[in-house]
Amino acid sequence: MKAFLFIFFFSTGFYSQTLTSIYFKNNSYELSNESKRKLDSLAKLETKLTFRIFGNANPLGNEELNKALSENRARTVNDYLGAKIGKNIYLASSVGLGISKQINDNSSENLLAKNRRVDIFIERFFEKGEKISRKAYPSFFEMKIASMKVKDTFSLPDVNFIGNRHVWLPQGQKSLARLYKILTENPTLEVELQGHICCDYDNFDGEDIDLKTFNLSWTRANAIKEFLENRGISSARIKVTGLGHLNPLIYPEVMENDRVKNRRVELVLIKK
Repeated sequence: MKAFLFIFFFSTGFYSQTLTSIYFKNNSYELSNESKRKLDSLAKLETKLTFRIFGNANPLGNEELNKALSENRARTVNDYLGAKIGKNIYLASSVGLGISKQINDNSSENLLAKNRRVDIFIERFFEKGEKISRKAYPSFFEMKIASMKVKDTFSLPDVNFIGNRHVWLPQGQKSLARLYKILTENPTLEVELQGHICCDYDNFDGEDIDLKTFNLSWTRANAIKEFLENRGISSARIKVTGLGHLNPLIYPEVMENDRVKNRRVELVLIKK
């Protein structure tokens, strides 16, 4: 799963946070040249920031070795950044999580590789008590295709999900049927489905309790992709992204309705 900008919250305040990930070869904690270039770019950031570093491993090998491997990966990234950053960046923590934060089912080498990673949380603190309440994006169903622009983001009204699951609420079925109809009638359209979550602010993404993976925002978007694929829409036309806590519609989430609104999938037009 790729890394994306999102917003992260604690009860003590409001953090704007970016997640980026560094990947490793199997049973290795050596940085690749590509990883070094990414870390070099992070070290040059000039805003006052806090970095939190979390090492991960895929489940090959025993638990003790994977825990040590994840710790070595986190330490390697921490040490590399420590030698590069200026006084404006604070390295707050470096932790190895072993295999406890798997983001997929490890059913292929490509998926295994995405769990051989270090996640870097980059935080910027805002004032305590700041609240967010913003309007949803325009509905994908209320605009003519001709007036849409590539890269525009749209809402999928009523497509919201059960907490901790990639199962949408019953009222979403009608909207997804409309989405299928539009894609069928406009065969050149390509879209990106962007999943969001609520409430789990101790992790980048939430746990999907059905799949036991920590990529709930992605599994929600992917559930819609599978719904469309099963009805004949080509998978090549649908990109899936999990954005974790990016752009909540409402924070803090006081009522259940607030949480429901944040458990959503949005659509970005890629090609007309």
